[in-house]
Formats: sequence, structure tokens, C-alpha cells
Amino acid sequence: MKKDFWWFLMTWTIQGLWVFLTLAMALAAITSELKLPIDIFAIVGALIWIIGFSIEVVADQQKTDFKDNPANENSFITEGLWSWSRHPNYFGEMVLWIGISVIALPVLGGWQLVALISPIFVIFLLTKISGINLLEARGLKKWKDDAAYSDYLNRTSVLIPFPPKKD
Repeated sequence: MKKDFWWFLMTWTIQGLWVFLTLAMALAAITSELKLPIDIFAIVGALIWIIGFSIEVVADQQKTDFKDNPANENSFITEGLWSWSRHPNYFGEMVLWIGISVIALPVLGGWQLVALISPIFVIFLLTKISGINLLEARGLKKWKDDAAYSDYLNRTSVLIPFPPKKD
């Protein structure tokens, strides 16, 4: 990729756009001239952010611990948060950006409302472009003939954590 200038430039530019769109809500709020005291939006948004951040951190740590165990080589994770969702880390990521949006909403006005694209972009990116679709396809390719994997797909929510379906 680095040897082809235009391909590298396109990739670099898209990554920059991705970061900008993801941060848009926070940037709009931080640069807003309207300063408000802590209100219900700030409290609820902070709680939503904490929940999302906690889910993402716990899911990522569970997956890291799973992968670090040599006994799990060539296996897929089905324990902890991963028994309730096939992508709990992505769910947490989406929730935390929604929390930031709730915090920021009261200080946004006019053109700043365009920043509402931020959580929508994160959700779209993770559900339709890069995250879930790529990992689901990779999982199917790797474990398509594994009955346990098929069972996991059938009983576990793709994104939103729910208790696993019983047989």
C-alpha cells in the first residue's frame, strides 16, 4: 500500500475522516460557546458512557485472556460477555458514543447539530462496513463445519447482549 501513493493517500484520508466523524460530537460540544452547568443530560450521558466503556473494556479483556490461553488456539470465545453477544466490545463502543452525544446535546445549536452524525457513523461503520460483517464472515470461513460454532450463532445475539437462547 505504501508503494502506491494514491492508494496510500486514499487510505490515510479515509482514516482521518473516520476519526473526525467519530469525534464530531465531542468536538462540537467542546468548542460550543454555550456553557451549561451539569444537568440531567450530563448525568444520564455520563452513565451511558460508563456502561458502554465498561462493556467494551471487559469484553476486550475477556477476549485477550481467552486468546492468551494456549488451550484456546483455533477456538472461538463463548464465555463471559461473549456468551450474551457475539460482538459485545462493538456494542460497548456504540453505547459510549451515544453517551457522549447525550452529554453534548444541550450545548449544540445550528450547524453543530450536524455532529449528531457521530454516533450514527460509529454504528453504521461497526455494523455495516468494517466490524461485525468482517468478523462474522471470517468466523464462518474458519468454523463453518463446526457444530458448536453453528450452535453459538443460533443461540447468541449478534450485537445487543441478551441471555443466550435455551434449546
